[in-house]
Amino acid sequence: MIGGLGPLEMFVLVGLFFVLFGAERLPKMANAIGRSKGEFQKGLTDTTRAVDPAAAIEDMSAGGRTAEQRLFERAKAVGIEPAGMEITDLERKVSALEALDTEE
Repeated sequence: MIGGLGPLEMFVLVGLFFVLFGAERLPKMANAIGRSKGEFQKGLTDTTRAVDPAAAIEDMSAGGRTAEQRLFERAKAVGIEPAGMEITDLERKVSALEALDTEE
């Protein structure tokens, strides 16, 4: 019994579907429903997998700023204009200038 429906009720429902939609459209509808369910499940797993708890906690502790935004702020603090620079070069220059500032 599915949801309180017995075999007779299920048979009547299947017959009603055949009468309303026809024998040709019913398999197509079932196929479309199955594909829709599959796409929904795929989207749901992609969405839940995309959230990295460690990165989310790090972003929240940084006030919602990304690592690039924090690097740009550090660069501006030491006097470098970060526009147009590669991230690796910018990180290297900022680290070097910060190290010089701490040595003084």
